[in-house]
Amino acid sequence: MSAINPISKANPVPLWFDSPEVTIPRRTSLQGDKSVDIAIVGGGFSGLWTAYYLLRNDPSLRVLIIEKEYCGFGASGRNGGWCKGSVAGGAKRYAKQSSIGEARRLERSMFDTVDEIQRVLEIEGIQCGFQKGGVVRLARNTPQSERQAAEIDEARSSGFGDDIIRFLEPEESRKHLNATDIYSGIFFSPAAVVDPGRLVVGLASAVELLGGEIVEETAVSTLGKNRVVTTHGVVTTEVVVQATEAFTRDFSGKKLDLLPFYSRMIATEPLSQGFFDQVGLAERPAFSDDRYSVIYGIRTEDDRIAFGGRGTPPYLFGSQISSGAELNAQSHELVYQALIDLLPQLHDVQITHRWGGVLGIPRNWLPGLRFNKSSGLGVLGGYVGAGVAAANLAGRTMADLILDRQTDRVTLPWVGVHSRPWEPEPFRWIGVRTSGHLLAAADDSETRTGKTARLAMKIAHMLRGD
Repeated sequence: MSAINPISKANPVPLWFDSPEVTIPRRTSLQGDKSVDIAIVGGGFSGLWTAYYLLRNDPSLRVLIIEKEYCGFGASGRNGGWCKGSVAGGAKRYAKQSSIGEARRLERSMFDTVDEIQRVLEIEGIQCGFQKGGVVRLARNTPQSERQAAEIDEARSSGFGDDIIRFLEPEESRKHLNATDIYSGIFFSPAAVVDPGRLVVGLASAVELLGGEIVEETAVSTLGKNRVVTTHGVVTTEVVVQATEAFTRDFSGKKLDLLPFYSRMIATEPLSQGFFDQVGLAERPAFSDDRYSVIYGIRTEDDRIAFGGRGTPPYLFGSQISSGAELNAQSHELVYQALIDLLPQLHDVQITHRWGGVLGIPRNWLPGLRFNKSSGLGVLGGYVGAGVAAANLAGRTMADLILDRQTDRVTLPWVGVHSRPWEPEPFRWIGVRTSGHLLAAADDSETRTGKTARLAMKIAHMLRGD
């Protein structure tokens, strides 16, 4: 490591909102009581996509988005820029609630979602560095490589060919990303990278151009049937959509619905073409390896490496959300060390930005959405950190449910999924922290011994509800 801490001078703000190309519009708060057709609480991707498709299908609707801070303040403006056509939880879990055929249909719908997002970007003229370069996942020890081979076998048995997912030998893996200790790799095609800041700003603007209204700096104290109570007035409405992700914990009686889980990111200064000639990433694939403790990275449109991971602490006692925790120096140092371990070529490169945010995790680790037609209440989210693409499909589906459109989407097996609450404290804190430590220990053991850490993984999966 350099004598000078490379993250010490990093700007503590998300890269995505620190660019001359991005101006975050600041909208007024709600100006007194108001009546609308549909009120959406939350100005992130879930709320914005729901509003977008509602207005595309019925321009006459009076749609209001109510945001506590500004659009993209939460995970939508702080994530890693992965627009991956997959849903957290996996097909087998959804199959338990439906069938394996229905679970595969959900997977294919997610594959198509990446192209749907690209279609909307082109129609609306949203420039956000979108490039469909797939995802490269490296195996960097023997157990990881064995799991990759098994994953490919399962994909083939499910009818997914090389056009969706394929195995990479070490030499081909290095052409995609010349990282350290490569045993094998997987290339997953239905994925793109984006600048999430520009995407959320562009999408909010598109909603307004379609006739939607957005109010910001307006906190919601109570939401229920036909009524949303805010700090600036009461909204009466036929439909209420809750799209609040990790911030769901702010509402009375909903503190245990989703667990706020921290992730941190760093970004390098712009890098030379010579650097990329050496390390790859020519088509700007998203990249990671197959450790249990998640890492993720992209090559940005302006040739930086933006890289993140689940640092410590991942969770604060009592489901707290703290701006100070987002900038936890120890966590950012761990993210930096993971990046240097992967790409030592970056050892002396300046880190210009560091930031963090919270994502929402349901107790069953399954994203989903539901809409009660009789009460007019809809809820969507809990994407477990994979929401950039999933929020689009969820928003499209929520719009279909509200408008009673009988599309194939409304019968997908994540519709109606509802998780039981998280455990009360201190059991919640103990379980999450223990699981995290066991996952990290499993990674260390597998790298050190070359053998699968079966016991640690079994306990960790049990704590996670697998």
